[in-house]
Order: sequence, then structure tokens, then C-alpha cells
Amino acid sequence: MLITLILTGITACTLSRQEAEPLHKSAVIYPDYAETMLPVNISAPTFALKDSTISFESLQAVFVSGSETCVIGNDSEEEGFCIPQSDWRRLVAASGKITVTIQGERDGKWVEYDPFEITISPDSIDKMVVYRLIEPGYQVWNEMGIYQRSAETYDEQAIITNRETEGGCMNCHSFCNYDPEQVMFHLRLSMAGTYMKHGKSPLRKLVTPKSLVYPSWHTTGKYIAFSQNKTKQMFHTTDRNRIEVFDYSSDVVVYDLEADTLICSPLLMSRTHFETFPSWSADGRTLYFCRADSVLIPDDYDKVRYSLCSISFDAEKKRFGDSIKVIYDAQQHQKSVSFPRCSPDGKYLVFTLSDYGNFSIWHREARLMMIPAKPADMAEPVSILPDFRASYHSWSSNSRWMVMASRQDDGLYTRPYIIHVDANGKVTKPFLLPQSDASYYLRKMQSYNLPEFVGGKVTVNLEEAMEE
Repeated sequence: MLITLILTGITACTLSRQEAEPLHKSAVIYPDYAETMLPVNISAPTFALKDSTISFESLQAVFVSGSETCVIGNDSEEEGFCIPQSDWRRLVAASGKITVTIQGERDGKWVEYDPFEITISPDSIDKMVVYRLIEPGYQVWNEMGIYQRSAETYDEQAIITNRETEGGCMNCHSFCNYDPEQVMFHLRLSMAGTYMKHGKSPLRKLVTPKSLVYPSWHTTGKYIAFSQNKTKQMFHTTDRNRIEVFDYSSDVVVYDLEADTLICSPLLMSRTHFETFPSWSADGRTLYFCRADSVLIPDDYDKVRYSLCSISFDAEKKRFGDSIKVIYDAQQHQKSVSFPRCSPDGKYLVFTLSDYGNFSIWHREARLMMIPAKPADMAEPVSILPDFRASYHSWSSNSRWMVMASRQDDGLYTRPYIIHVDANGKVTKPFLLPQSDASYYLRKMQSYNLPEFVGGKVTVNLEEAMEE
């Protein structure tokens, strides 16, 4: 076991850096944190060396930041290099660059890989990440739940699981302005309904909305935009995209929390179009959504292509504008848009782009695209991660980070990757949300669904809603 001593405020590790011969090769590690940018308040990254070409008697990782040095041994390949949180915080405080060198002993001699850097951004990240954990088959499940994970530590807690819902499904968790006290989610089967906790009020089951999905809170907290979808799914036997979900019909509405009514527009409830995935602009004056020409379903499921559209909204008058603006024409580009998300600072709009349909979760070609969020801008979307598969994304409250659901690793399990987005829209290399040991994600037989940043701990009590 690694023991650290604290002497006059300086960490002294029991291990020391060795004189080593360079291998002149890069270290392959998993999870891959080499040349990444991490938030100043993120939990310590744990990783393991993955080099099958060399056998070592012992391994160690040398972390150097400014005048601080910490040497961490490798107890096992599964656990990897686990740097204590206190040592990690000391390294982070020392400078904005942490250099890591992996050294190995073989035949009594030490060798070392080329060093790599981890850049520490002064931009912090929200305290919690909330996601649903579910088996990735979508046909049956044994356990599922909505969980919250501290971004600053490895602590994970259940918010609600299907043990509390008589085995029913829960989904579409959503928050208003990253506030853990303003949360809503859907339950299915015997306890079906939309449940909401608004401020200090207890959790309650909404009565007015029916069959509402894909929520987006207005910045005032007075409205939630939903889509009304009649959805089916099918399972491919030969297609590389294993599962397809499609809508027989879909419309977009806004729920008025205070009046307990729906605000509707015929422009968002057209019989000739499918409307879905509503999402508010940062100032709440514009509602983005996706719209496709209605086609014969399921026969023409692969011909459905959703364009990115917007419509103005007057929150005081509770009224939509009289026209729809097409921001990205899907038919023209033979692509399909899903999950538009505007950065809280109002600068950028990021959406998922795939070949067809609206279920990008299983589409291997799904990529994230970015455009300026101002309604007047008609810029060509830019692929922010051309070689990286991502099907869902959400912004941090300071607009400097995004957490994404991605099957980049193995094509089967979605895992939470994080990237930094600077003021000019430039993004950094994605990294996995750190865990306490290197093999955590390889052992986890569940997918991380709809990861969302939240400003604090979420607490809900289903019994409050049942007592109403």
C-alpha cells in the first residue's frame, strides 16, 4: 500500500524517481489522459499502462508539477496508477502543467516512456454529473436507475432506482439552470407519469401533461418545452446500427408550470411534419427543435431526416412567433439532426448529426457539430470532434465544458467523456470522467445515459408524490 508523508507542507512519496533509459516510445494508457485538459476541481485521474510488448517487474508513474513531485506505484494492472486526491490537489495547485513519466523495471534495469502532459484549466466544472445507468440492450433490464456522481471525488449515489418504482423504467431527467432543487423525470409502467420537484416544494406528479418527453426548462423556471411522441423501436439483425427508434408522430408544446396548461402553436403540431427535441436558447427567447417531413413509418425509417429549426417565444405573453426558421436543412445535406443544445453564455449551439432518423444513440456515424447560436447566423456547422463518436451532450453552467455520452471505446457501452470548450469554440481531447481505478469502465456492464451537469446534490423522495 502506498504511504505518503507530509513534511512542512510538501508531499514525500515512499517511492522515488529512478535513473532510467528512455524507450523512445509513447506510453499507451487507459483511460487515456495523455495530452488532455482537465478542470481545476476534477477528481484525480487513474490510468493503467497497456503495453503487451514489454514485461516489467515493477512500474511507477512520476508526476511533476512546478516544484512538486509525486511518484505512484502500480499495485495491479486493474487498479493502475491511483494517485491520492490530496497529492493530486497539491500538484494541481503547483502549476497549470503536470508532466507524467511512466517508468518500468525489467531485468534489474529501469526504462521509461516518453513523458506526457496533463494541462489544468482554471475553468472549474459543476459539482455533480447526473446520468441514468442501464443495460445497453433496451429489450429487457434487471436494474436501472438515475445516479449522481461527484465530479470532485469518486462518490456515486442513487437518486432513484427501479427498486422504488415496482421495476418500472425512468428517463428524461432534466434540471432548470443546473439547480438540484428543480428537477423532473418520467416514470413508466405502474407508476407512469411526469414527476417534478420545483424549488423547496415536495416532489409531485404532474396531471395536465400527457405523453410528454424530451424536456427543456426555460431559464425563468416557469415553462418546460416538451415533445409529444408516439414512438416505436425495432432491432436490426444485419445493420451496424443495432437498434432503431422512430416516431409515428411527434409535436412540440410548452408546459406552463404556474397555469398548469399547455402552450401550443399549429406551426409545431403539423400533420405533415415530425417535430421533436425542443431546446431553449440561453436568453429563453428562441426555441430550437428538430423537424422532419412525415413519411411512411416504419417502411421509410431510414429516409427520415430532421432539420434544425427555431421559433421565437415571448415568455411574458406566453406566445410563439408566427414563422419557423430553418437553420440547417437536413434534406439538402442528406443528414439528420438531434439534441440541439445552446451554451449558457449564448455563443454556441451544438447538435448531434447522423445519417438519418432521431435515435443517434446507436448510430456509429453520429458526430457533434457546432454553429454560432445567434438566430441571424447561418454559418456552416463545424465538426468539433471528427474522429470521435458522440450521441448526446450537455454544457456545464460556465459554458467551458461539455459532457458527452459516447460508445467510442467498444461500440457497446456509452461512457461519460468530457471536453473543454474555450471562448472561441475550440475543443480539447475528450477524457473519461475519472474513476477510482483504471478498469472501472471495463467492469461496468451498464451504459451512462443522458449525462447532465448539476450544481449540487439532488434529493428526491417518491413517497412525497405518492401521498398526494
